Formats: sequence, C-alpha cells, structure tokens
Amino acid sequence: MEINGTLINYYFHCPRQCYLHGNRLNLEDNSETVQVGKAIHEERLQSDQSEIAIENIRLDRLTREYLTEIKKSDADVEAATWQLLYYLKILKSKGILRKGKLEFAEKNKTKKKVLFVELTEERERELEEIADRIKNLINSECVPERLDKASCKKCAYYEYCYI
Repeated sequence: MEINGTLINYYFHCPRQCYLHGNRLNLEDNSETVQVGKAIHEERLQSDQSEIAIENIRLDRLTREYLTEIKKSDADVEAATWQLLYYLKILKSKGILRKGKLEFAEKNKTKKKVLFVELTEERERELEEIADRIKNLINSECVPERLDKASCKKCAYYEYCYI
C-alpha cells in the first residue's frame, strides 16, 4: 500500500490501527465516531467546496497562503500535525509552497481551535524516516500489540482489539 496521510496519522495515533488499515482491514465504515467526524468535515467543506485530490491524498482547503486540514477534535494533535506535514511535503514536491493550518471543530486538549504548522528541512527528513517505518510496519508478519489507552474505547478497531 502506498503511504498516505491517513497512514501517517494512524502511525502516530496507534501502530496497530496503522498496520490493520495498511493491510486493508477497514473497520471505520461502522464507527459512529468516524461518521460524526465525516459529517463535521463535510459541513465545513460545503461552505467553500475546495477539497482537492492530488495523487493518493485529499486536501481539505488550499489557499494562496495555507493548506488547511479540518479535524473533528484535537484528541491527537501530534498525529494530525504529521499528517498535515506530509501533505505539505507532497505539495512542495509539486512546486507548491504553503504553510499549514489545523482547524479543530471540537477543542478539548489544546487552547486554540486553530494551530499553524510549517514544513522544515528537518521535518522533511523525519517524514522520510516515518514513511520507511510505516512501510516496515505494514510489511511485518506480526500485528502490533494493542495500546490499552482510554481512547481505544472510541476507536473504530475496538472490537477487533478487545472482543
């Protein structure tokens, strides 16, 4: 499977989720949490209809200055940040330089509903290493252990991991 923003996000959120999704086990269609997130996402995008597909990624909003990624909540800012950085890297490879902006519909952990992100050379190098680690993870014979975190109860893969 080709690396995409979802895999980058899942890698930081949960290696097991990344592995399962990367091996084409998708349990998200039955998840109420995922459906709510998609509804919020669609509602936000309807205002300006600017979602763009490039290669194997979908960009929420692209303006002259920013690439904006819309998230349901700030539950995993690190995962969302790396996903956005990956998108910025793809744009840069196409000659399109932008800053990144994360917008959260629900704010629980961060103080702001909007976070700004910039792709640096160091982060680009880290993204290359992360992509290699994801490829190795997905190609592994072993399913990673479950994390046993409180957030697991809301995960689309909960039944796979616990039942």
